[in-house]
Amino acid sequence: MRSSINRATTIVFLTLAVAVAPAAASTIAIGVGVFGPGSTLTTFTGLSNGTEVDGLVVDGIMFDYSLGVGHVIIAAGPFAAGPRITNNVAPPTVVSIGNSSGMLTLFFPSLIDTFGYGYAVQAGGALANATTISLFNDAIAVGSMSYNGVPDPIFTGGFAGIQSTLPFNRANLTFTNSAPAFAVDNIRTQAAAARVPDSSGTLALFGFAATGIAVVRRRLGRS
Repeated sequence: MRSSINRATTIVFLTLAVAVAPAAASTIAIGVGVFGPGSTLTTFTGLSNGTEVDGLVVDGIMFDYSLGVGHVIIAAGPFAAGPRITNNVAPPTVVSIGNSSGMLTLFFPSLIDTFGYGYAVQAGGALANATTISLFNDAIAVGSMSYNGVPDPIFTGGFAGIQSTLPFNRANLTFTNSAPAFAVDNIRTQAAAARVPDSSGTLALFGFAATGIAVVRRRLGRS
């Protein structure tokens, strides 16, 4: 009889564990309109032409570029070719000079769950996988998405936005290596929503489990 009780107890607790286990992370692509009250828009207005991005901190966001020197803010325009403005990129912007194969990493000051940026690559026409976002919570990978670029209207680009069911504090941005340079501007972030479990629901679930175990024990005791 004791083994029957133990099996019943194990079944109840396994069911409870499945019920309270956190869901796996999922990500979706979003547009600018998703960012509402409480979101932050980061631009590079006021920074001098030629400011080095590697190690720069703006609005609490720390920027790191894997190729180091050569990645600068150019006030003249996205690709230092005059005051060219696209729908999602306007000078001054973060610009790679002569090499788009590096990784631009953004370290956020706190956990967020919604992120996006305007971008342009030095190319014409539609371009598949023009930019890719990879999200992390410290060293834990959260999710990744790629975005196709379209004429915007001068350069190929657009807005790359992502929302995750799990918060993150780092984003790695990469760009197609078929273009010689890229520009990034108008970075948008949204603080992670409070995801505190409903304590009343959790306590009720444990109470239900305890009641179930007691009922099983009583029934087995009568048999």
